Amino acid sequence: MSKHCGRQSIRFENPIAIITSASTVGPKEGEGPLAEYFDTILPDSLCGEDSWEKAESKIVKDTFEAAIAKSKIPIENIDYVISGDLLNQNSGSTFAIRNFSIPFWGIFGACSTFGEGISLGAIMIDGGFANNILVGASSHFCASEKQFRFPLELGTQRTPTSTWTVTGQGSIILSNDIRENCPRITAITTGKVIDMGITDVNNMGAAMAPAAFDTIYNHFTDLAIGPEYYDLIITGDLGYVGHDLVLQMFGEKNIDLEKNYSDCGMLIFDKNSQGTNSGGSGCACSAVTFAGYLYKKLQQHQLNKILFVPTGALMSQISAQQGETIPGIAYAVAIENL
Repeated sequence: MSKHCGRQSIRFENPIAIITSASTVGPKEGEGPLAEYFDTILPDSLCGEDSWEKAESKIVKDTFEAAIAKSKIPIENIDYVISGDLLNQNSGSTFAIRNFSIPFWGIFGACSTFGEGISLGAIMIDGGFANNILVGASSHFCASEKQFRFPLELGTQRTPTSTWTVTGQGSIILSNDIRENCPRITAITTGKVIDMGITDVNNMGAAMAPAAFDTIYNHFTDLAIGPEYYDLIITGDLGYVGHDLVLQMFGEKNIDLEKNYSDCGMLIFDKNSQGTNSGGSGCACSAVTFAGYLYKKLQQHQLNKILFVPTGALMSQISAQQGETIPGIAYAVAIENL
């Protein structure tokens, strides 16, 4: 039986276990609604370092080590690390694992990186090319603002549609070792690059929403299921603006997503008390929400079937300066208790 379903999806013959997770967040995330679910809440965003970029690498290193320790798998039995971030040349991940001596795949999917990493790791394990894979993604508010928007010292006013980059890192270990009470990846849908001509760098939700819609819609089509199959369908960091656009697009197809659709960027902050406008964003937004909140909900069987859909805006400093539009992408991962 072919594992490839339809145009964009894969259904795994032997679902891949997510055997452990670890999450680290910054102080602002630690004041948000999901605080109780995170393993580590940092007292300050510098994490004892002298730059935001070094702080991000330390967060990545420490969280990866925590995931490995919780898994009780010897580090020499981790076959690959798959990781990415928003810093130039994936330096947040690269410098974090330079002493790990584990083969490394550095990837970039913008804020969808965690979903891309999970998808690639699951394919590798299902294909027999690895037994245990460490997957993670990170971002840092201060580093991202400096690189993509304005240095914090300028005190620039944020627009109502803007999102707040999450400081933190989420890690999971994928394995063919099926342990008790471990949720499993049953299917994935790989997104296409979708560009609807959005140019506003302060409205990432609008730029990414069409890609989220396209991936989720094709997931339903390829696997011949509907939204009611899942307890929860959750996108990565569309925030309130992008979330509403996705609902609107599905409404035009006469598909009701309202009952079980949410977004990590809406959950991680209280936009009213924390001043985060449209919600959270960044590679860490979906990564820490899954590694902290969603993974524990799956383990507790409060959720049994989720469609996890990290989303990304595929822009760069150069493309924005040259007036390019902002393409989007989304990766869907079906995770179930079996």
